Amino acid sequence: MIALLLAFTGPALAVDPVLMFLLSAAREMIVKAAAREQAAAAAEPPAAVATYPGTVVQPADLKRLIDESFTYLSQAQRREIFDSLHAALMDPKNAAVRGPMIEYFAERAIAVRAAQDRLANLSQPEKALLAADFRKQVAALPEEEAAQIADLLRRNLLPVPSDLNEMLLAAIGDR
Repeated sequence: MIALLLAFTGPALAVDPVLMFLLSAAREMIVKAAAREQAAAAAEPPAAVATYPGTVVQPADLKRLIDESFTYLSQAQRREIFDSLHAALMDPKNAAVRGPMIEYFAERAIAVRAAQDRLANLSQPEKALLAADFRKQVAALPEEEAAQIADLLRRNLLPVPSDLNEMLLAAIGDR
């Protein structure tokens, strides 16, 4: 993760790691969405707990982390993330891995927030260069994957500023 963050500090020519992060995030979101569709079960309300068993982490801490890290998602989408994570953390089968699960999620959430901040601070020429690199990367993808990424961009599900989101959508359209 630190290497990824350091990649964001370079000049405009070093935006390729950002592109790779976005493509990785898009693929991960597609896989998770497909898994959610297959496992569509009735959601039960999260149980009220002071802290997750075996940890010092409170559900309110996770809610705050989600709200601060995934600002580009709607409140309902952030609630869905929390509900899913909460259910996994409360599952007795995951008792031995609760701490690592929380740590892994926190690292990912912080990385997403850092990527959002870095992308928001890019200049227009840097964003144009990123969109051009994105166009090249998308051109190499199968049509189905490109369509899935375009759908994620249209639904504003990727952690990119709105102006860059539009540039990336246009880049896919130029395919």
